[in-house]
Amino acid sequence: MNIASVILMAAWLGVMGLGLAARRGRIMNLEQWTVGRRGFGGFLIFFLLAGEIYTTFTFLGASGWAYGYGGPSYYIIAYGALAYGLGYWLLPPIWRFARTRKLYSQTDFFVAKYDSRALGFGVAIVGILAMFPYLALQLEGLGLIVEVTTAGQIGSFAAVLLGTFALTVYVMASGIRAAAWTAAIKDLVLLAAVAFLGLYLPWHASGGIAPLFHTIAHDHPGFLKLPGTGLDPVWFGSTVLLSVLGFYLWPHTFGSIYAARDDNLFRRNAIFLPLYQLVLLFALLAGFAALVILPGLSNHDLALLAAAARTLPGWMLGLIGGAGLLSALVPGSMLLLAIATQLARNVAGPCLPQWNEERLNLLARALVPLIAGAAILFERLSGQGIVLLLLLGYGYVTQLAPALWASLLTRNPVPKCAVWAGGAVGVTALTLLSFGGAPLRWEQEILPQPLADVNTGLLALALNVGVLLLVTGAVRTRWPFAGRPVGGSVADC
Repeated sequence: MNIASVILMAAWLGVMGLGLAARRGRIMNLEQWTVGRRGFGGFLIFFLLAGEIYTTFTFLGASGWAYGYGGPSYYIIAYGALAYGLGYWLLPPIWRFARTRKLYSQTDFFVAKYDSRALGFGVAIVGILAMFPYLALQLEGLGLIVEVTTAGQIGSFAAVLLGTFALTVYVMASGIRAAAWTAAIKDLVLLAAVAFLGLYLPWHASGGIAPLFHTIAHDHPGFLKLPGTGLDPVWFGSTVLLSVLGFYLWPHTFGSIYAARDDNLFRRNAIFLPLYQLVLLFALLAGFAALVILPGLSNHDLALLAAAARTLPGWMLGLIGGAGLLSALVPGSMLLLAIATQLARNVAGPCLPQWNEERLNLLARALVPLIAGAAILFERLSGQGIVLLLLLGYGYVTQLAPALWASLLTRNPVPKCAVWAGGAVGVTALTLLSFGGAPLRWEQEILPQPLADVNTGLLALALNVGVLLLVTGAVRTRWPFAGRPVGGSVADC
């Protein structure tokens, strides 16, 4: 076993130990397990909100897109800074509503706002559909990191199994506290690793950042620009907009929001969180440098690690791999927690009305290993790259945006049947466009250029909003004076 393998195993054991230690001295009832008794301060909330975003996508996906696509990868820097600013206004009212009603999951929020358990069931399904690609992203990245870092001594599938075992054990034991404790360490280690590679690899490749861009511009003309079709400015703008709208709609993000001690934490953190986009800048620089060091890689997601393996000694590569390991396990734990909570409370719960919260808590914990196994299967079968998996997840969660924004109005004009209709159309359209094959990609045939390059998730959202407005208009025509304050629906349609 080489030194890199030893370092990775130490990181794996460290994450497990820290995750298990997070529960010490606490009784893990439902509120403690899912939202940390709503007592997390600014430090933990900062790293939880950032830790959910800076994942293997940051470590491998961003650098891989810089390596493979050049200019279109700039979208990765753009959307986070905009979304953090949006959180300044969006997160406090969500927190206040959840605090008053002691909510535990994202689905609980929509159930309370629209007074509909049936709608909650649909929201839970959409959230789970979105989180599985995101969880698969973490597992795929984990396998790549370990396999490359250990020079194949630990295979990709073995790494996925070991990582999933660690996730399962400490999520079942410690819940959100395990994620919070490890998130801070993960972010600091990830920042150090990516910043080092973002500075070192350009120097090794071309003698610095400016010479690196001169080299790429000479050897790959137009590579650093947006192309005229495909991943063009229309795709770029629509993808940024989709990502901004869906940024805080991930179910596991709601768990982090609920865990805060007070709503001012979100406003303070919104001032500093945009600085985290610098981490992504370093990842892009590492990907561009890898294009010079190792041109011709068939798997773009390997760019950062392959370049590091080519240029760094084994012990340093092990440290880089350890940072990557943390970038997969910490967000993966929040995803597992959120999926288990929603399945237990909002899918199985309505079918088990005689069960109290503690029995549902036990059910959620019991579901964790089953969800982990399903995620491994999804990762093996998906066959999509890291960035594409993330965009697919964003496409699904963003279908909840119209219902969320309407619910925050003083008087919500949108009835639950309009949310159902719009969401069903949006999710169905996205599924067909993503998995239906070339014959179903009608936007390439019907829409004129450059509209044909609009992100499919945004197209699905446009259909969602259109149907929602039509149904809302029909209902309000029937009940013109209907309306319910504080986000209630206009009628039981």
